[in-house]
Amino acid sequence: MSDFTRDAMLARADGGSFDVLVVGGGATGLGVAVDSAARGYSVCLVEAHDFAKGTSSRSTKLVHGGVRYLEQLDIALVMEALHERGLMHQNAPHLVHDLAFVVPRYTWWEGPFYGAGLKLYDILAGKRNLAPSRSLSVEETIVAIPNVAREGLLGSIQYHDGQFDDARMAMSLAMTAADHGAVVVNGARVVGLLNDAAGVVKGARVMDRESQREFGVHARVVVNACGIFSDELRTMDDPRAIRMVEPAQGVHLVFDRALQPSSIAVMVPHTDDGRVLFVIPWHDRVVVGTTDTPMKAPDIEPRALPEEIEFILRNAGRYLERDPTRLDVRSVFAGMRPLVHERGVDAATKSISRSHKVVVSASGIVSILGGKWTTYRRMAQDTMDRAIDVGGLDRRPCATESLRVRGYLPRMDPAMPSEDWLRVYGCDAPRVRAVCAERAAWNRPMHPRLPYPLGVAAHAVRYEMARSADDVLARRTRSLFLDAQAASDSADVVAQVIAEELGRSSAWAQANAAEFRTIAAGYRVSE
Repeated sequence: MSDFTRDAMLARADGGSFDVLVVGGGATGLGVAVDSAARGYSVCLVEAHDFAKGTSSRSTKLVHGGVRYLEQLDIALVMEALHERGLMHQNAPHLVHDLAFVVPRYTWWEGPFYGAGLKLYDILAGKRNLAPSRSLSVEETIVAIPNVAREGLLGSIQYHDGQFDDARMAMSLAMTAADHGAVVVNGARVVGLLNDAAGVVKGARVMDRESQREFGVHARVVVNACGIFSDELRTMDDPRAIRMVEPAQGVHLVFDRALQPSSIAVMVPHTDDGRVLFVIPWHDRVVVGTTDTPMKAPDIEPRALPEEIEFILRNAGRYLERDPTRLDVRSVFAGMRPLVHERGVDAATKSISRSHKVVVSASGIVSILGGKWTTYRRMAQDTMDRAIDVGGLDRRPCATESLRVRGYLPRMDPAMPSEDWLRVYGCDAPRVRAVCAERAAWNRPMHPRLPYPLGVAAHAVRYEMARSADDVLARRTRSLFLDAQAASDSADVVAQVIAEELGRSSAWAQANAAEFRTIAAGYRVSE
């Protein structure tokens, strides 16, 4: 394994020269870093906040083809996503698993309508299909989803898709890139661009947010993978550049498993705005979402709007016998997906693309816009295919279709941990256990309602570049998403462990815990 510490990575980035500089450490940027490093190019990735701090840790936790795109007859998009779903399932079995979904039926026509659509879904997946769809009787439906609304229930259709832990996937990709020689640095913000005499961008000025020190990173080509913030880098490059990315907010509510006690998910096919809604078991909780609300500006810590919370409660309640209430919500999280307007956000006629787009500026910045988690690998491949030409790099083939993601462990391997929270580490799980065993207190849960031992915080600092309570409680573990109040209550003890590992003072720990509690307050639903 490479020396995956922030100090070591920062030292390599400072003043370094690379083939590729990637700006942005979410799904897309990390995918580009893995792709370019796997092809044998030298690559540096800088992330202003933390890996997957924004949109990439706030998804619906699905690796899917997009059932709703079938209704829109966007067959090409569905086929691409289903192909990539299969590759993620193959290359990251410790992070991606098969999940059965049930679509309840209350009118006669829903049987043939959804049945035919999901059979097409099976066909489009081809040899990478996870399992065939099938019809369930009323009795089978009740067994599958015990809390299903029973009045008028005619049965259901069952199909299969993939599920994963998004932030843990991001962490594994960061380490995969590093294992192939990439330099990856969090807490490093681009504050300016470096141009040659002809005006071509050949790197960036970067500020280390911890020390406030600036340094240069030189590269033959710069890739803009900033997601909802992509237009910021595009206008830094060219103030006249049209805005192409419009953020749309998606909100999810998290409940105790009692809301849907089986291991099967529910797809609600009809909501007020025509979108589908998912009720999904995840890490011994139930995630319900999502919404689709256009927002005026991107936000690194977006907040759910009251009407979005009510939308989810109302629409989920139509299909559940016991309706969820605000009092049942353990956490609420919001994320902003980047919608791409090919003619510009302010164009007279809207032209929203659900697929990703690669655009190259006059000065040579390669921007990858839009897309979704499931297609991150394909997005990276398309981006690098363009970046190679723009940077004048030797052409080398993409190597990621069969590239195993860090932690890879076959599903049936006896070494695969049985504990849900530990599975995501795959073959690295013994190292996590070893750190937790160093102290008696580290082997105990950081909170009674959370599955994570306190020692996971020390492991996150030593081996996963965590620098704050937010890094540990929101992304290295998923505590904030599983139970916002429990995560908030854990902040002091977690921050103290981090401070000890980093050699920081007790005052630093107190301030960091207080900062996290401010963040966590936005994940709680008021009564």
